[in-house]
Amino acid sequence: MDSKDLRILTLLQQNGRMPISELATKLNMSDTPCLRRVKKMEESGVISGYSANISADSIGFNAIVYVFVRLTENSNANADMFESAVKKLIEIQECSVISGSHDYLLKIISRDLLSYESFIKQSIGNLRCVSSIESTVVLKQTFARYELPIDNTEKKSSFF
Repeated sequence: MDSKDLRILTLLQQNGRMPISELATKLNMSDTPCLRRVKKMEESGVISGYSANISADSIGFNAIVYVFVRLTENSNANADMFESAVKKLIEIQECSVISGSHDYLLKIISRDLLSYESFIKQSIGNLRCVSSIESTVVLKQTFARYELPIDNTEKKSSFF
């Protein structure tokens, strides 16, 4: 990946619906090589898809909850069972394997806390491989970032 590819990714993160002709113009390229680069990144999985960022609260999803899950046993069988079950649940926005006293961190979105409680009891709470569930409710989300800091990939962090 070179600097042109990184610039393509930056521009597509800002506007995934940008026509190839506009993208090529912004990069000082012709359309065909620009399209070839985009297609190559799509085929290799660097670009995994395109979507619209929708305001959750504007369509009635007012509760964000981070959930810490501990499995009954730290085994491949339990991990596979858990991961395959939660992958099917659209309310679960993110699932991460974590270190420490818990095994997983989930980000769950729900219409309200009553809906969340019902969801947990009917889904994750029914999994035999789950030992404990701890929830942390988000009171207010100040911002959410969907873009990766591509422009900073070649720069060193100023924090260290």
